[in-house]
Amino acid sequence: MRLAHELKPDLITMDIRMPVMDGFEATREIMSTEPVPIVVISSSVDAEELRITFRAIEMGALAVIEKPFGPKHPSYDAGRRNMIQTIRAMASVKVVRRQKKETRIKPAEVVRHKAILFKPYELLAIGCSTGGPQALKAILSGLPANFPLPVVIVQHISHGFVQGLASWLNSVSPLQIKIAGHAEPLLTGTVYIAPDNQHLVVTRIKGRLISSLNDSPLVGQFRPSATPLLQSVAATCGEMAIGMLLSGMGDDGAAGLLALHQAKGHTLVQDKESSVVYGMPGSALKLKAVDEVVNLNEMPSYLQKAVSSE
Repeated sequence: MRLAHELKPDLITMDIRMPVMDGFEATREIMSTEPVPIVVISSSVDAEELRITFRAIEMGALAVIEKPFGPKHPSYDAGRRNMIQTIRAMASVKVVRRQKKETRIKPAEVVRHKAILFKPYELLAIGCSTGGPQALKAILSGLPANFPLPVVIVQHISHGFVQGLASWLNSVSPLQIKIAGHAEPLLTGTVYIAPDNQHLVVTRIKGRLISSLNDSPLVGQFRPSATPLLQSVAATCGEMAIGMLLSGMGDDGAAGLLALHQAKGHTLVQDKESSVVYGMPGSALKLKAVDEVVNLNEMPSYLQKAVSSE
């Protein structure tokens, strides 16, 4: 913490288990005094370490990657490349000062957008990357337990951390949050997150929406990718779906959101002001794939109004 103040580094890599102060406390102190991009390095081996890791993400850490193996390990080169690429990408992200006290984002009392026409939607699909876990927490903690749609999500996150993400979100949301399974019926009030290294798409069998997992080639650099998810939602649900892209680096999901927009589904992106990185939403805007740009603070109330007939 002293060196963060004195050196003002481009980026800090943060361990989780440290002798005086753990990674969460250190991240919270740094982000409230000398904000700097922080990448959490976690071994992801136990529930307590994952809990601390995602609390650090909540406090403003940008990404989490697995602790690298030693040089003699067969996965060393891949881990080294991933670590360097992540650090280079995150070092350029502009971060803001965070309050020491954790505050829950409250839904806005009034949604300041054009009138939302109610439609009996049947699915909500979300894509996100850097800054996505914080955005998902804000949205899913603000939706009621009786939210009438299934929710499907692709969140780019390092291998091994998706279950920790689901557990963390489960602790703050009244909805049930789980890792999507193959050929699983999609139920209302349940959130399905794509698992490691598999694309998640939506199909329909005998009138029911079903999740489907596959290991088809990477889309861009990603598997799972938000683009095939949103393309499948466009083909399966069309105008009966809501799709949105939240904070994230790159352009993953933009082509998928365009497909849903062309299928007359309702398409949203998080606004630039509330996004950590505006790559994914901004790319969708450039493709003219977006119906509405919504501030994160307003997203829960916007979605509730969109799916409510009252």
